[in-house]
Amino acid sequence: MEKEPKIQKANILNNQGTDAYVDGNYPLALKYFYQSLLIKEEVLGIEDLNTAVGYNNLGLVYKKQGKLHKAQIYIEKALKIREKFLGQDNSKTAESYNNLGTLYASMGKTSLAINLTEKTIQIKKNIINKERIDMAIGYSNLAILYDQLGDTQKAIAYYKQALEINKEVFGEAHDITQRNYQDITQLYFALNDYENAKLYAQQMIKEDAQLELEDININSHIKKIP
Repeated sequence: MEKEPKIQKANILNNQGTDAYVDGNYPLALKYFYQSLLIKEEVLGIEDLNTAVGYNNLGLVYKKQGKLHKAQIYIEKALKIREKFLGQDNSKTAESYNNLGTLYASMGKTSLAINLTEKTIQIKKNIINKERIDMAIGYSNLAILYDQLGDTQKAIAYYKQALEINKEVFGEAHDITQRNYQDITQLYFALNDYENAKLYAQQMIKEDAQLELEDININSHIKKIP
């Protein structure tokens, strides 16, 4: 059998195992997951992210069956693969930390469970912050583009949305936040709105703050949208 059909068969078996797991039929789930895993190990090898899914699923079934030491073996296998290929700051790796943490809790290893649960939460926070940073970059890019079109009010509105995110993620003193204040100040000044320009200028605590966003060059100030 060619590689692709084998993987398709493994995925079908895995899905059948998932259905059985959801239905609470753990012996049947174990059967399907194990058959799926054997194919993945043969075709993809024991250090593949798809194989890691099989290890993780087997571990969860064994946990439900109360076979905690067997569960630990498979959940740790999945974790090691995910750490190797995805790094620690990844949602799938966080899933493995969480699964291992809940397993440790079932085993009465409370301190280890707390450590892994805290690690999971921190990773999730980092992922959320990364998404928020990307959103702030998007708002800043929209602001620059609307400024190019001469729609200064819209540009200011988008800069303000970027500013609120950057203040929370980076703090007031960070170069990116300071650049937002600078850009808003300049746009208010261009509108002859000196009161608001002064208000935002007062928040600028660094001179010539350097922006750490990725550059796009429509004109000299336009930043590249990732």
